[in-house]
Amino acid sequence: MSVLEEGSTLPPFSIETDGGGQIVAEDLLGSPAVIYFYPKDNTPGCTKEAIAFTEKAEEFAKLDVRVIGISPDSPAKHDKFIAKYELNLTLGADPEHEVAEAFGVWVEKSMYGRKYMGVERSTFLVDATGKIAKVWPKVKVAGHAEEVLEAASQL
Repeated sequence: MSVLEEGSTLPPFSIETDGGGQIVAEDLLGSPAVIYFYPKDNTPGCTKEAIAFTEKAEEFAKLDVRVIGISPDSPAKHDKFIAKYELNLTLGADPEHEVAEAFGVWVEKSMYGRKYMGVERSTFLVDATGKIAKVWPKVKVAGHAEEVLEAASQL
């Protein structure tokens, strides 16, 4: 499946989150949301990205934009990740990668010549009606949270 494009409708999903919560796609309707996919808790790039979104959490909140990170890690791993870095965002657990597949970010990757399936770091800005307003595929972490915040402020 290809990555969801701008103008696409938010696919239906339901996943567990840190702290014993749950996110259902329909719950995101009514205000904008940032959904970012990342490969794994406690890795350098993923940690930098989560910290960058946390540093901008108040600014996203002022815009009434919810920030949700999704990875294949379990809710328990997310809880530890949040506690370790004092993160201020919601982390969704997608161990069966169903949500990643629905967004088109579960892809074949290659490292040292070995091919495997994994999450391609990607971000989706969803408007209040559930439409994908902006997509950032193959995200580079540096400056990304600021770029997403700028786009969210234009909604």
